[in-house]
Amino acid sequence: MRKTAAVLAGIAILSLSGMAFGAEIVMNGSTTVLPIAQAAAEKYMAANEGVKISVSGGGSGNGIKAIIDGTTHIANSSRFIKQDEVKAAVEKGTYPVPFAVAMDALLPIVHPDNPVKDLSIDQLQAIYSGKITSWKDVGGEDKPIAVVGRDTSSGTYETWQEIILKKERVSPRALIVASSGAMLTTVAKNKYAIGYDGIGYINDTVKPLMVNGKKGSAETALDGSYPIARFLYMFTKGWPTGEIMKFMNYMLGDEGQKVVASTGFVPLRILK
Repeated sequence: MRKTAAVLAGIAILSLSGMAFGAEIVMNGSTTVLPIAQAAAEKYMAANEGVKISVSGGGSGNGIKAIIDGTTHIANSSRFIKQDEVKAAVEKGTYPVPFAVAMDALLPIVHPDNPVKDLSIDQLQAIYSGKITSWKDVGGEDKPIAVVGRDTSSGTYETWQEIILKKERVSPRALIVASSGAMLTTVAKNKYAIGYDGIGYINDTVKPLMVNGKKGSAETALDGSYPIARFLYMFTKGWPTGEIMKFMNYMLGDEGQKVVASTGFVPLRILK
């Protein structure tokens, strides 16, 4: 009896140890949110011994699908969940809970040698729908515009579609890329390309354009004056508990918001 009790006690201790020191969080989804998630995961794991967080991209749509299917704990998304996704989740007994963790200014980008500095939303719509095909028509060189867009599983694509294209379709001549990183690389290599990316991805290999005379920045995203600003989300499967709740509290606290700022994205509030 004593031996059995000792074995059961040992199992209980191991079980508690696993809960305390072996927690694992799986995150999947948006490539825009990916730098924030990766940086936050590294900081959180360094401060919480035994916690393991795995992070992967694949697009906002794929992240939300993974939450619905139960194959991820947290879905990263650069757009809000759609009504049909909510319906699919509820049908499977899942209730995705959204947490806005950052803001983003979605910036049109061109090659640094491109003389164009500012485009209106109407001009961007005409370029992406194929109605304007030469840089000459918007103040640039007499050269064809190489349009670069995102795939339909991307939340960035959804935002661009909603704010810029509205009911228009993307030009069939557009080159479609699968990630934020691929967008940046593609535009950087083509003097006559135009694309769009989240503010945290922008570096000196490309030139961001103003939109309607407004520069995309943390300030203009927060005050609403930049016309292509959006929230970035993490969705959990139901109301989070345990280590997932601790991580979400971390993301929304000062330390998590400092991580957001360190990746070039926009914290939800001004940090001291």
